[in-house]
Amino acid sequence: VQLQASGGGLVQAGGSLRLSCAASGRTFSNYAIGWFRQAPGKEREFVANINAGGLGTYYADSVKGRFTISRDNAKNTVYLQMNSLKAEDTALYYCAAPSRTYYRTTAEREYGYWGQGTLVTVSS
Repeated sequence: VQLQASGGGLVQAGGSLRLSCAASGRTFSNYAIGWFRQAPGKEREFVANINAGGLGTYYADSVKGRFTISRDNAKNTVYLQMNSLKAEDTALYYCAAPSRTYYRTTAEREYGYWGQGTLVTVSS
């Protein structure tokens, strides 16, 4: 499955952005999708994921209550709505799919398909 992330940009602290992850190739609706991010000088970290059907979601503690992941399988797209953004949310954001179908995980090593990153910069 090929993934392409978009929607990043520059926003003031407290603002909102919505990232999109568009998929093509293999049957998108068979795959959970995860969002990860990598801040300057730091390792990539898990942000959120959603199961193939769209009814199961999981968030990192750092974004819980502020970010919402959703998907539209008819449009082959997953979204990450980011509200109440903080300077520490500044990072390159990636969407990814696990190598296995119908498998939702927070483990980065299980994700075999990655999109290019989209940069989110939050000014304080």
